[in-house]
Amino acid sequence: MSSEETPGAAESGGADDPEHENARQAVVRVDADDEELGTVNRLDAHTGDGIRHRAFTSLLFDEDDNILLAQRSPDKRLWDTYWDGTVASHPVQGQSQEDATRQRLEEELGVTPDQYDDLRVTDRFEYKRYYPTEGVEWEVCAVLQATLTDRSLDPDPDEVAGIMWVPYERLRENPRWYRQLRLCPWFEIAMRRDD
Repeated sequence: MSSEETPGAAESGGADDPEHENARQAVVRVDADDEELGTVNRLDAHTGDGIRHRAFTSLLFDEDDNILLAQRSPDKRLWDTYWDGTVASHPVQGQSQEDATRQRLEEELGVTPDQYDDLRVTDRFEYKRYYPTEGVEWEVCAVLQATLTDRSLDPDPDEVAGIMWVPYERLRENPRWYRQLRLCPWFEIAMRRDD
């Protein structure tokens, strides 16, 4: 189930850089079946060859099947300024994927649970991708979807550099039309698996 690319020059260092925000956080370490193996420092999980951990990507749609894309802040350590499917992050230990998604939707985009009522996990996959010289993502990634009935947004500029509504089927069937967007790898995988 793993999809892997050849590594670039991913740096080591990890938790040795206590100044980096991620060095003060933990993620849930998992096996290939998403079974929990404890926690690991978030920066360690994303440097060197990485450590497999739990993550999610959330895809929000409107009632016309447009998807909300969010551009990652230029301050992000990995895939900065790339376009993502709405929000992506990591649940903390003991937190469900749904609760983690609700939290990140509100923190990053100002989207509250009363704006949707059908949040659900639709898929799960493992992938590994290196980001040249900066680090790696090695995740078992859950895909969650919901439909927004109220498109009011209040993006946090520290997290989100831009937002865009895009016709989902056109994006999925003709990704070259959107090549200038530079899509995050986990979002591209989630789209390819959506049949």
